[in-house]
Amino acid sequence: MRRSSLWQCSVLLSLSVLLSGCVTVPDSVKGHSDYPQQDLVRVLSAPQLYTGQESRFGGKVVKVDNRNGLTRLEIAAMPLDDGARPVLGSPSIGRIFADVNGFIDPVDFNQQMVTVVGTISGTEKGKIGDAQYTFLVLKVTGYQRWHMTQQVMTPPQPIDPWIWYGPGYGRHRGGYWGPSPWGYYNPGPAQVQTILTQ
Repeated sequence: MRRSSLWQCSVLLSLSVLLSGCVTVPDSVKGHSDYPQQDLVRVLSAPQLYTGQESRFGGKVVKVDNRNGLTRLEIAAMPLDDGARPVLGSPSIGRIFADVNGFIDPVDFNQQMVTVVGTISGTEKGKIGDAQYTFLVLKVTGYQRWHMTQQVMTPPQPIDPWIWYGPGYGRHRGGYWGPSPWGYYNPGPAQVQTILTQ
């Protein structure tokens, strides 16, 4: 492996370690247990084993049903990242009914990305279109509505292809300018990335 590849790998690794240290779960969906259940496929395969356990799920709200003193969110669940955000672009892993105390305006939540935390209270039969479906029901204790924003990801700056070899800058005797052993890195154009923020 060339020195330039090693250097680039070490820079990327350092950046990923720094960025991963910045990811935290918002207080609104932290819950009370250290590790709320997040495996919807496992829970749906044997829901009776998980009834009463705290869980955290997220995804896209496909329906908002206002009832007397309660709002039921139908969520197409998606995998969550380390910050409890739904992973954009991932397919749905199932549907849940998330029951939230109080009134939530459908205008604010319909087709939005959310994460909910709460207690599993069982399953309920329902329909998706004309198809019968068994929904997991969650009694929500906290929720987070995410905002979809775009950010420009600027590539790293190019590396100077020339460096000074020899004694320090104050002493010019015996030194010379030469090509960098890391080569020249062309970063390419900036990219636009869609992310979820609080």
